[in-house]
Amino acid sequence: MKNFFGRMGDSLRRFMMGRYGMDDLNRFLFYTWVLLIVLELIIPVRGVKSLLSTLGLLVVIFELFRMLSRNIAKRYQENLKFLDMTAGLRKTLRINRRKFDDRKTYRYFRCPGCGQEVRVPKGKGHIRITCPKCGKSFEKNV
Repeated sequence: MKNFFGRMGDSLRRFMMGRYGMDDLNRFLFYTWVLLIVLELIIPVRGVKSLLSTLGLLVVIFELFRMLSRNIAKRYQENLKFLDMTAGLRKTLRINRRKFDDRKTYRYFRCPGCGQEVRVPKGKGHIRITCPKCGKSFEKNV
C-alpha cells in the first residue's frame, strides 16, 4: 500500500512538471470557493443556492485552469497584479495581527503631532513618550 501511494505521488509530480501550480491568487480563489460552499449550505433560498453553486463552479474551474496552465509567465503576471491590488489590505491585516499578538505586552498610541503610531511596553505606569518621527513628547498611562 505504501508503494502504491509513492507511485501515485511520483505520477502527480511528473504530471505537474512545467505547469504553474499554486500561488497567492490561487489560494484566494480556493478560500473564495470554500466560502461560497459554506454560504450555499447556510442560505436556504433556492435561487441564491443555485447562484452560489454556479459561482463556486466557475471559481474552481478558473483555479484549476491557472494551476494546470503551462503559460507560466502569464500566470505570474496575473499573480503580481493580484498582489499589487491587495497590498494595502494585506499590510493592514499584517499590522492588526501584530497588534493583536502584542496586546499583552505592549500598548499603541498615536503621536498628537504627526499621527505616527508608537509602541510602548505595558506596566510602566505614567511615562513620557517621545515620537521617533517628529520628536514631540507626550505623556500617557501605560
